Amino acid sequence: MAEDAFEGAGEAGTARRKREHIRICLEEDVDHPVLTTGFERYRVPYASLPELDLADVDLSCGMLGRRLSMPFMILSMTGGAKLSRTINRNLARAAQECRVALGLGSMRIALEDPAAAESFRVRDLCPDVPLWANLGAAQLNRGFGVEECRRIVEVSGADGLCLHLNALQEAAQPGGDTNWSGIAEKIAAVAERLDVPVIVKEVGFGIGAGTARTIGELPVWGVDVGGAGGTSWLEVEKRAWSRDDLNAFDEFGTPTAESIRAVRRHCPDKAVIGSGGIRTGVDAVKAMALGADLVGVARPLLRPATRSAEAVTLWLQRFREEMRLAAFCAGARTPSDLQRLELEIADIPSV
Repeated sequence: MAEDAFEGAGEAGTARRKREHIRICLEEDVDHPVLTTGFERYRVPYASLPELDLADVDLSCGMLGRRLSMPFMILSMTGGAKLSRTINRNLARAAQECRVALGLGSMRIALEDPAAAESFRVRDLCPDVPLWANLGAAQLNRGFGVEECRRIVEVSGADGLCLHLNALQEAAQPGGDTNWSGIAEKIAAVAERLDVPVIVKEVGFGIGAGTARTIGELPVWGVDVGGAGGTSWLEVEKRAWSRDDLNAFDEFGTPTAESIRAVRRHCPDKAVIGSGGIRTGVDAVKAMALGADLVGVARPLLRPATRSAEAVTLWLQRFREEMRLAAFCAGARTPSDLQRLELEIADIPSV
């Protein structure tokens, strides 16, 4: 799509861009064109004699004082457009039904346009699960501070705030936010003064060892690795803006498996959410064994969320059963058992 398709500043232009992002993610191939998640390099150890009753496998866990049916979070996707409201409400109903955490899409537009805030108001539909508001970390260099973050949390009735990292995506957008100087210090200030916990999250390019060390020093509650190998927001932006000049950056990113290990090593006291290309319950078990406390999924739930809450619920139920059966076949009864698994190294055929 040509750049002028998104012309116009302010709320209307932002809403159009969000609608186009949804369309591209639904209709076009936006998987990472070069990197894989790295999960294919590992096998879940198969326990021929699991010494366990499948009925006793219990994936439930806690998050922010609430009980989840499995260590799972529906990750941030959208907001601000009319379709976004439908998507978020269907996700919220399914999150409540399946008892999983829910993240909202980027909420800057909710402060700029009061009407757009309605697309994020889903607390009444999921009163019993953790709900996370969301803001781009780059906005902390655009006049957003603790008070704006507090308002975003209040608008959504959220239990916590995600600050997302998307430097390459922003650089791919004409007029994107490219001043990331001093952002770590500003994240620390928000996390110290906000009344709710803060998660730092990537959007699909992964967190490498260097950034993980920096985040490890910040007073944040958790880290969502957002690893490379699943949806590439560079691919989304290239299609939205006809940016073929960015093809040289297709190899950029840290694969999900590698990112989970790096973040776990350098952020030992923080909750780690393994995300980025997780598509099955087996992927989730591998992520847990590599060091994640929970796993997160976004794009696979987008299409079901455009249909109904029931479609999202069916997807989540299938995922939970896959994860439960994979745990059973590995002789693991609880999420803690999954984190103690030693994955086997798979033989990767040479090409």
